[in-house]
Amino acid sequence: MKTNPYLNFDGQAEEAFSFYKSVFGGEITAMKTSDVPDADKFPEEEQNRIMHISLPIGKDTILMASDIMPSMGQTLKKGNNLYISLHPESKEEADRIFNSLSEGGEIEMPIEDQFWGDYFGSFSDKFGVMWMVNFNDEQA
Repeated sequence: MKTNPYLNFDGQAEEAFSFYKSVFGGEITAMKTSDVPDADKFPEEEQNRIMHISLPIGKDTILMASDIMPSMGQTLKKGNNLYISLHPESKEEADRIFNSLSEGGEIEMPIEDQFWGDYFGSFSDKFGVMWMVNFNDEQA
């Protein structure tokens, strides 16, 4: 199973990843909020926030991030600026890990098929650690 760090920013994800690219090299991939359904409903100042950005920083490690969306009630606070992103090799393993780790915690986004094509969910465990579980058939 692959494990990657996932960071949250308050509108600085693109700037931060430009800096990280200058340190680690590699190529950045990004999806702007304008690529999501109903993006026109976001306030203008949130239209260019990053939904997802990634930068390979080693042979098997990808640094990933997104910007929070205040209009969706998201706030950046100590503790939610870093997730551990798990990428299991099957949907069944994704369910097992999600259900086990989230027990006694707080589910942020139930694990289910997402509009971008992945099977994804996020939560904080009973100790306050933030987790993402992401399965993609093409990367398995």
